Amino acid sequence: MHASYYYQAHACIFVFDVTRKITYKNLPKWYEELRQYRPDIPCLCIANKIDGNSLRRMLIFLPSLADMTMTNKTFNFAKKNKMALYFVSASNGTNVVRAFRDAIRAAVAYKESATDIMDQIMEELERMQLDNCNEAAGDLEHTTSNATD
Repeated sequence: MHASYYYQAHACIFVFDVTRKITYKNLPKWYEELRQYRPDIPCLCIANKIDGNSLRRMLIFLPSLADMTMTNKTFNFAKKNKMALYFVSASNGTNVVRAFRDAIRAAVAYKESATDIMDQIMEELERMQLDNCNEAAGDLEHTTSNATD
């Protein structure tokens, strides 16, 4: 991905599909890339499709609860990279709100701590830009009031 995708990110959610092994195998590559641009932001990992809908399509009689074989699996990526792991079903909503709530909390805490040098630089640039806009507005107001006098 292009570096601009990571611009001002304050948290990252890694999502993989438990029914498609390649999505899990891609996580280390995505993590390494993220850390090149945002080395300190908090991350969490989501194992999606725990409801087993792909299995249910083949075996209609299965209940529409979480597939317990999925939630009992060990996914080492999250543990290795010190991330919380959420077993989620986007189709039935299992743990979706919880995962995003925790990601938002982590992002807000990270933003408030502002320990990342890039965040500090960006905040300073934004302040400078705001100061310049305020000065320009003041100059315009001064010019406009002089023109009407």
